[in-house]
Amino acid sequence: MPVSAFPALPRLVLGSSSPYRRELLARLGQPFESRSPDVDETPLAGEVPMALACRLAEAKAREVARGFDEDVIVIGSDQVADLDGQALGKPGHHAAARDQLRALSGRVARFHTAVCVMRPKTGQLLQALSSVTVQFRALGDADIETYLLREQPYDCAGSAKCEGLGIVLLERIDSDDPTALVGLPLIATSRLLREAGWDPLQASSTATERDHG
Repeated sequence: MPVSAFPALPRLVLGSSSPYRRELLARLGQPFESRSPDVDETPLAGEVPMALACRLAEAKAREVARGFDEDVIVIGSDQVADLDGQALGKPGHHAAARDQLRALSGRVARFHTAVCVMRPKTGQLLQALSSVTVQFRALGDADIETYLLREQPYDCAGSAKCEGLGIVLLERIDSDDPTALVGLPLIATSRLLREAGWDPLQASSTATERDHG
């Protein structure tokens, strides 16, 4: 069958500069490109952490989608740590990360990871939220300093990389998606991509048929 007989698939674009999200999306086994969105992540007055994550995920998707004229599907995502209603974002430097981990020591926090899938050609804008409950163990200052110096998680909300050494800071994780805490809930993302007309399994089949057609 001629290649032209196969429907063209939209380009898949990840609206994020996060290496963690790029690594997660790569697990779907399909080509994609990454674009860094220029979005102010400052919380609005009175904005709760869950709402902040959702707003920023959508803002990132919209910002990146504006750079394309052709048919694309853009994924925007954001994660905010929630400690008793207080938003903990990316610390950015050592002192802020130390303060975050001191505040989280022995406490339960919720990590809200929002994802927005946008396909401008069809007018689709789809959203989902995955929240993970994390119990931190009691942390001494020596534990915190050692961890921060070894892993330097200054670009992670809550200052702990659960996929790395940060797992030793925790007592328990409760989640319905093991990828959500890392930064991109792949179960929800895959569902939204299917709804937008881009199924990773069908994309794989189409590529195989094209190669052997």
